[in-house]
Amino acid sequence: MLRIAFASTDQQKVDLHFGAADRLVLFDVEPGRASLVGIGEFIKAEMKGSNKDKGLPRELQGVAHLQSQPYAPAPEDVLPPPDRPPEDKVIAKLDFLKGCAAVYAASIGASSIRRLMALDVQPIIVDNGHEIMDLLNEVSFALHYGGLAWVDRAVARLDKSPDRFDTLAEGDWDAESTALNPTVIHQLITSMDDLA
Repeated sequence: MLRIAFASTDQQKVDLHFGAADRLVLFDVEPGRASLVGIGEFIKAEMKGSNKDKGLPRELQGVAHLQSQPYAPAPEDVLPPPDRPPEDKVIAKLDFLKGCAAVYAASIGASSIRRLMALDVQPIIVDNGHEIMDLLNEVSFALHYGGLAWVDRAVARLDKSPDRFDTLAEGDWDAESTALNPTVIHQLITSMDDLA
């Protein structure tokens, strides 16, 4: 079983930038089955810089700033005042993702990619609006047959981990940021015959 996260506003499609995401949805996936195990709610972060629109539909790109003027952050946006530590919008998400094998998002910044990889969480960028059920089916199929490199690596790590069952059983969840709903279970494909 692998725990997978999705940056999603509606639990149906991947449609958020990882760093700015105000919601991450967690599923436990095994061959033929996916269970919703949690939803992390975060303070929405406003993205800045040249890549802030990456992954957004064309009609939403540039909406928050003037198209005719290039974006240049103000000095107070770059350096925080001396009495306030720099804000790190990603720390809470990284803590929430401990124990996850992967996170899917419409966009993920280079710094977040490095930090996720350091935690053994595979960052995966997909098209904005990609259906979560399709991605769950892809993981289910790969768990059954192999062939998806990051899934194979994650399974190999699980097989080698001496405390793999303790880690999953502990589930260090914060009740305020996670809404557990064990009744949401999806039947997934494990073979091409399941498509008929």
